[in-house]
Amino acid sequence: MDAHSRPLTTSTYLSASCSVWLAEAQTEFKRVAEENVTLPCHHRLGLLEQGSLDIEWLLHTSESVQKAVITYSGGHVYDDLNEEQKGRVSFTSNFRAGDASLQIISLQSSDAGKYICKVKNAGQYEWAHITLKVVEKPSKPKCWLEGELSEGKDLSLQCRSSSGTAPISYRWQRINEEDEKAEHLPPTSRVNISNPGQVLLKNLTQMSTGLYQCMATNEAGQESCVVRVTVQHAQNIGMIAGAVCGVVVGLCLLFLVVRLTIRRKEKKRYEEEEAPNEIREDAEAPKAHLVKPSSSSSGSRSSRSGSSSTRSTANSASRSQRTLSTEATPHLTPPQYSQREMGGKETEPKKVDYANLMKMGATLVMVPAQSRAFQTV
Repeated sequence: MDAHSRPLTTSTYLSASCSVWLAEAQTEFKRVAEENVTLPCHHRLGLLEQGSLDIEWLLHTSESVQKAVITYSGGHVYDDLNEEQKGRVSFTSNFRAGDASLQIISLQSSDAGKYICKVKNAGQYEWAHITLKVVEKPSKPKCWLEGELSEGKDLSLQCRSSSGTAPISYRWQRINEEDEKAEHLPPTSRVNISNPGQVLLKNLTQMSTGLYQCMATNEAGQESCVVRVTVQHAQNIGMIAGAVCGVVVGLCLLFLVVRLTIRRKEKKRYEEEEAPNEIREDAEAPKAHLVKPSSSSSGSRSSRSGSSSTRSTANSASRSQRTLSTEATPHLTPPQYSQREMGGKETEPKKVDYANLMKMGATLVMVPAQSRAFQTV
């Protein structure tokens, strides 16, 4: 009994020792996203009892989160336990014979973590710990310009990737368009140390014109983008600005001339329409004094005014006659007597009938409304 039990004890001890070694051994794999990977797991428990063999792969994404990836139990394989890895995981070969390695295709960033392979049969255990790191290449970066594309100005070249495993490094270079070879940046360029994706081109010249490329790189790979810089002549910009200003000023002057012409025509038309109405029909009639040659009032008035008044009245009559001869058809307005002072008081003008005037021997002289100084003698 002791002779038979001693080898069994030795075998059990070796098996336990091997199991402990497998548990302590840890392997790390690093793969790029979208690639395939095989995580190794070898055992020697398949020869013991075929019916009681159990294989299980577990994923620890964190200390508190554990997910089953794939298992073999009771003669069946279950590979749809993890929804995120469904259809992408499988055993690589004959897992019953001792190779329970796990294959994952089209790696994703969510596949990263610590994997544990557990093999159990007839009360014996073997397991392995494997750490998988999934790195992503930088996404295609975006290149753009900030600043003014004119001589003497400063221009900023910007480059950035939206995704990718950190750290991502950026490098700008100039591309020779003839042979498509990379060249150094202009001597006046400055790289932003805190943000390598930014390069400042100072004091632009025509030599700064060209094609610039940004390379975004990490441990998984690299991507690039290009941007074209075309520096404009300062004099061209001045000429364009001057031409624009000249056009604007010319349009303003043209508008002003048209406006003044229209207003002048309107004013001329208004004057032509108002010219016939300068002599108004409702103008006040001229005031006249009635002088009777044989009356006493005429004698008394003549004695008061003297010879100067007589001459003034005669001159007024002669001018009135000349005016009537030049007018085509004068507008007759009944004359009114001027106001006289009677005892120091003003009296209302009195109207005299035409027939009485003729009987009294008065001579009527008609004057236009504008010449109110003329009187009837």
